[in-house]
Amino acid sequence: MRAISYARTGDSSVLTPVDRNIEAPGAGEVRVRIVVSGVNPTDWKARANGPMAFPAVVPNQDGAGVIDAVGAGVTELTVGDRVWVYLAAHGRPTGTAQEFSILPTDRVVRLPDGVGFDVGASLGVPAMTAHRALTVHENGPSHLAPAALSGRTVLVQGGAGAVGHAAIQFAVWAGATVIATVSSDEKAGLARAAGAQHVLRYPDPTLADQIRAIAPDGVDQVVEVAPAQNAALDVDVLANHGSIAFYANNNGEQFTAPIALSFAKNARWQGLLLYTVGPEPLRVAAVDITAALTDGALPVGEEAGLPITWFPLEETAAAHDAVENGATGKVLIRVAEEPLV
Repeated sequence: MRAISYARTGDSSVLTPVDRNIEAPGAGEVRVRIVVSGVNPTDWKARANGPMAFPAVVPNQDGAGVIDAVGAGVTELTVGDRVWVYLAAHGRPTGTAQEFSILPTDRVVRLPDGVGFDVGASLGVPAMTAHRALTVHENGPSHLAPAALSGRTVLVQGGAGAVGHAAIQFAVWAGATVIATVSSDEKAGLARAAGAQHVLRYPDPTLADQIRAIAPDGVDQVVEVAPAQNAALDVDVLANHGSIAFYANNNGEQFTAPIALSFAKNARWQGLLLYTVGPEPLRVAAVDITAALTDGALPVGEEAGLPITWFPLEETAAAHDAVENGATGKVLIRVAEEPLV
């Protein structure tokens, strides 16, 4: 089968087309014929910075396709199931940049009827990160569902990124009022298309005043991509007992925040990383993502606020470069020539 692999860390030139054997799934595993592979910043960062946990690695954590074989003891998934997968390469040497991928069943989730493989490959890291960010508040909820965030205001910093896009969609589906910040008019249009009721531009010295005008009592939850840049602003506009969930280190490796105001507001600073969060939050996220998909709440594409840039499998290096260089929207790799139905 066709696959993309690297045997040493470095820039995208280390990614090499290879021919690999198609193996059988073991006990508790399934084999998925990958139709679409999703690329995230974590994929190029792992490739660039290592360390190498295996002699050779097939990259990309996310993807979607069809189960074509099941291992011993597997009863919850069957051959022919349309699925999306997550953390495919976490602790394993092979991700989704290949025609067939073997995964444990707890990383494989059925796609609801009518949901395309493009949507499925866009879930994983972005949607699960967004779900976690919206479920760490002191007063819950631990599950997202319609009305679960009713009455709350959510601030999504960087509303045009893949995680920000999913956070907007999830929060709106759950009944929240969403304020999104973006860096351009083009991205403002994307955040509105995702469902944000209020979209603000940065940088702007009046940004805190604009947020407080929308949420006089403060924002209840912040989804933060750049704490080094935004920590002080986040605390300034936070409501009492509010949460600030940060998942990336854009614009700096360290941040400072007002101490007195943070403890006066009982602020909860919550870091999150899918690789170390544990199985239960991932399981809950998969359940809630399925419910949101069933409700049609997580569409992709420019009309839904997440433009897609496509690459063929042979151009995986270019796909990695596109993400590293800040491509707006989602970068996907078409592994199989099949209608996205």
